[in-house]
Amino acid sequence: MNEQHSAVIASELGVGAQQVSATAALLDDACTVPFIARYRKEATGGLDEVAIAAIRDRLVQLQALDARRKAILKSLDEHGKLTDELRAKVMAAETLALLEDVYLPYRPKRRTRATIARERGLEPLAEVLLAQGEGDPAAAGAAYIDAEKGVACVEDALAGARDIIAEGVAQDETARGHMRDLFKARAKFRCKVVADKQADPGAAKFRDYFDWEEPVAAAPSHRILAIRRGEEAGFLTFRIAPPEEEAIALLDRLFVKGANAAAEQVRQAIQDGYKRLLCPSIETEARVGTKKRADEEAIRVFAENLRELLLAPPLGQKAVLAIDPGFRTGCKVVCLDRQGKLLHYEAIFPHEPQKQADRAAATLAELCERFHAAAVAIGNGTAGRETEALVRGLDLPGKPTVVLVNESGASVYSASEVARDEFPDHDVTVRGAVSIGRRLMDPLAELVKLDPKSIGVGQYQHYVDQTALRTSLADVVTSCVNRVGVEVNTASKELLVYVSGLGPTLAAAVVTYRNGHGPFRTRRELMKVPRLGPKAFQQAAGFLRIRGGDNPLDASAVHPESYPIVSAMARDTGCSVTDLVNSPDLRSRISLQKYVTDTVGLPTLTDIVDELAKPGRDPREGFEPFAFAEGVNALEDLEPGMRLPGVVTNVTRFGAFVDVGVHHDGLVHISHLADRFVRDPSEVVKVNQKVQVRVLDVDLERKRIALSMRDEGPPRP
Repeated sequence: MNEQHSAVIASELGVGAQQVSATAALLDDACTVPFIARYRKEATGGLDEVAIAAIRDRLVQLQALDARRKAILKSLDEHGKLTDELRAKVMAAETLALLEDVYLPYRPKRRTRATIARERGLEPLAEVLLAQGEGDPAAAGAAYIDAEKGVACVEDALAGARDIIAEGVAQDETARGHMRDLFKARAKFRCKVVADKQADPGAAKFRDYFDWEEPVAAAPSHRILAIRRGEEAGFLTFRIAPPEEEAIALLDRLFVKGANAAAEQVRQAIQDGYKRLLCPSIETEARVGTKKRADEEAIRVFAENLRELLLAPPLGQKAVLAIDPGFRTGCKVVCLDRQGKLLHYEAIFPHEPQKQADRAAATLAELCERFHAAAVAIGNGTAGRETEALVRGLDLPGKPTVVLVNESGASVYSASEVARDEFPDHDVTVRGAVSIGRRLMDPLAELVKLDPKSIGVGQYQHYVDQTALRTSLADVVTSCVNRVGVEVNTASKELLVYVSGLGPTLAAAVVTYRNGHGPFRTRRELMKVPRLGPKAFQQAAGFLRIRGGDNPLDASAVHPESYPIVSAMARDTGCSVTDLVNSPDLRSRISLQKYVTDTVGLPTLTDIVDELAKPGRDPREGFEPFAFAEGVNALEDLEPGMRLPGVVTNVTRFGAFVDVGVHHDGLVHISHLADRFVRDPSEVVKVNQKVQVRVLDVDLERKRIALSMRDEGPPRP
C-alpha cells in the first residue's frame, strides 16, 4: 500500500491512515465491501460500507494519477526535456489538472501560430516585448523582417511575437491556476436556443433555457444535465465563462509590468491568448467538471432512491393472487404459492369492451379460495385503479389484503432472458403478472432481476456517466442484498449473484448443485459446490441463510469463522447454542471481554450477541397495506384543494414525485415539501414513503399535477 496515498485519502475522508491502509490491504486480498464492513471491523476501525467504497474508488483515482505521472515522465525523458526541477514539479502535482498544466508547455502538439512564429525566428522578439523595456517595439521588430521566412513587415514580426506571448500566457501554470479559480468563483452558464429550432415541437421541453443564465457555482445538477441534454439534441447552445473584463484584468496583473509601448503589445497578446486559447481551454475543463459534478449528484440521488425501493417492506412468504390489469386484452391473473412458485394462470375481462364483471368476480373468488390467497397484488398501470376498485368491492374468501403494486419495469422483466429462462412455456403477460405478485412478496428478490435504470427512480440516468452509474447502482444492490441476507435454498440465481464473493459463475453453480442434491443442510456444504473455494466461502457464508438446517447459527448473520466463539460462550454458560439463541437470560450472563483476542475484538463480539438475540431477522420494516383515495382514478377527478394519500415514487434535487392513483405522478416542488426551508428533498421524503398531499394545480393538456405537503400558505423562500 502506498503510504502517501493512505495519508491523502485519510485527510480527505477524515479517517485514520491506518484505517485506510488496512482497508486497502483487505481490498487487495479480494475481500468485498460488505464483508469488510460486517466482519472486519477490528481491522478497519469500524468503517462502514460508504467509507470503504470511498477508499476503494479514491485508490483507483490515485493509481490512475500515478500512471499518468509515470507516462509524462517517460515522455519528457524521451524528448530530452526532463530536468530535476521539472521532475519535482511533476511529482508534486496533486491533481490531474495540475499535472497536465506542468506538462502542457512540453507536450507534443500540432503546429500552432506560435510554433510558426518560432520557426520564423521571432522568439527573441517575444522575449524583448515581455521584458517591457522602454524601447520602441516597431524598431525592435524591424530587425526580424525576412520575406523568405514569411515576415514581410514590422507588423508581421510583432504579430508573430504576440502569438508566442499569447501561447505562453495560456500555458503558464500560475495563470491557469488563477483562471481556474476565477471560473469556479465567477463563471456563468449562458444558454440560448438555436435560432432556427425555437419553433420545433421537440424544443418545447427546453423552453426554460431559451435565454437562461446562472452562476456555475450555484447551478443544480438537474439544470446542468437539462441544458447538456438540450445541446445534445440540437436545440440549445451554451457557454461557460466569467466576466471577460475580470479575466483580462487578472492576466494583466500577472504579465503587464508597466504602461509603455511594449506593455501595450503584451496587453494585446493577453487579450488574444485569453479569447483564443486560455478561455476555451478552461471552459472545456469547466464543462467536464460541471458534468462530473452533475453526474455525481444525479447518481447519488438515483442510488438513494434505489436503496429505499430495494429495502421496501416485504409482504413475506404468503400465497398471492396477482393481476396485471388491462382493458381490451383483459386482466392476466396468476396464483403464486408462499415461495412465489406459479401455480395457476388465466385471464378475466371485467372492463370495456367485454364488461364481464360478474364472471370476473366469480373467478377471483374461486381462485382465492382454491389457492388460499392472503393478498391480491394489482399492477398500477393501465386499468389498475379500475381493477383495484372492482376487487375491493368483492367479498373475497379469506379477506385477502388488496395492494396496488408499482409495476415499473415489469414489462422489461417479462421480455428479458431471465424471464424466458424461468418461464419458457409462458408468454410475456403471464411473466409480468408473476413479477407483480413477487414484488409484493419480496421487492428486493424480484427487482434484482432488472436493470436498475428501468425501475424509474433516476434523474437523467441515460445522460450521466454510465460507468460511474453502473458502479454506484451495483454497490447499492450488493449492499441491500447482503444487508438483508439470502436464503440459499430458495434464492434465484439473479439474487445470489449479488451475494458477497459469488458473482454469476458461482451463483449458477450453487443453483445447479442445489437442484441436483436437494436443499443445503449446512453452510459448510457450500464447500462442495464446484469452484466455490475457501476464499469465496469466507466472503459469502455470513450472508447466506439456511433456515431449518442442522446448525441454528446457519440461519443467522454470525460468520462460520466465529462459530467456535459461540460454542465457547455456550459451554461457559453451561448450555447449548440453541439455548443461547432462545434465552435472553443466558445471553445476559456472557462477559464479552473474556472472548477478546488479538484478532477478535468487542465490535465483532457485540455483533455476535446482537445476532443471537434476533438470528436472521429481516432488517426491513414491517409491511403495511396502503390504499389510494376512492373515486379518484384519473386526472379529470382531481381538483385544487383536494387532500389525498400518495406514495413517493421518485426523489430529485428539485422535489419529489408522488403517485396519487391517477396514472400520472404529481410533483411536490422542494418549496412545498415542508413548512421550513429544505435544502435537499431527501431530508424530508424517501422513495416508497406514504404521504398526504394537497392538490395545487392540474394541467390537463400537459398532464402535470402540482402538489404540496405544506400547510396552506405561500411557499417558503
